[in-house]
Amino acid sequence: MRAPVLVAVATLLLTACTAAEAPTPRATVTETPEPQPAITATVTPEPVADPSIDVIANPFARPDWLGTEVLVKQDNDLGKPVETPEELRDRRLEPGKTAYSDPETDDWFVEISAIPDDVLKRSSWRKQCPVEPADLAYIVMPFWGFDLQAHTGEMITNAAHAEELASVFEQMYARKFPIEEMRVTTWDEVRGDHTGDQNITISFECRKVTGGFDVWSEHASGLAVDINPFHNPWVRDGYVFPELAGAYRDREWLRPGMIETQRQIIKDFTAVGWEWGGTWTDLDDWMHFSATGL
Repeated sequence: MRAPVLVAVATLLLTACTAAEAPTPRATVTETPEPQPAITATVTPEPVADPSIDVIANPFARPDWLGTEVLVKQDNDLGKPVETPEELRDRRLEPGKTAYSDPETDDWFVEISAIPDDVLKRSSWRKQCPVEPADLAYIVMPFWGFDLQAHTGEMITNAAHAEELASVFEQMYARKFPIEEMRVTTWDEVRGDHTGDQNITISFECRKVTGGFDVWSEHASGLAVDINPFHNPWVRDGYVFPELAGAYRDREWLRPGMIETQRQIIKDFTAVGWEWGGTWTDLDDWMHFSATGL
């Protein structure tokens, strides 16, 4: 009777071993990820100026209206005198139009030559002028502006006096006397409308004497020079030229650009034989120096 029992025990052991070796099945669980929020790009806004912060304005900037308000001319070819605008009572403006770029250094230089054709064409010279182009010279030289910077100026003058005139401007440059503009003026500027606010330092201009007189000015032959006309106006019989420069009839209130702030200028011109219009008795012409005394 032991044999069947042994068989049964063997069968049992075989079944247990088989069950132990068989791999246990595993359940695989797949987790669904939580939804992520969309990524939004942030745009940095343009900087906005803080109105509480003052922007430093250019103290030498030219008013937008300068040269735009035409005056009605009277019988003497001048506009009626008008009150000087507040911003021009102590006029210190940077140059307006220029023919050349500013010099690279502050060193003095001068170039004297015959007038180039393109310069003559944009000047006020016409065939009826009392001088031939061959008798005129073209000067390129620097000047100190009211903006405390060196600029390149140009001037047409009488060829016989070009070197002596340039020598006086060299001394003015050494003392940093301020000049607003130094350039060749056009026919329209010389013979056209008046705005009463021009301030160009010039020598040659083909025109008659200021004040409506039918006589050629010494400027028409390049024998005179006007320096900062607005700061040093022409005054006669109650009229002023430039017409807005009335505030500068007060020669006791010395402001930059006035001839009297550097009276050495008068001496320098006298040394080369030029006369100042500020000493005349029948009119005041503080801008004017001439080789002939006229």
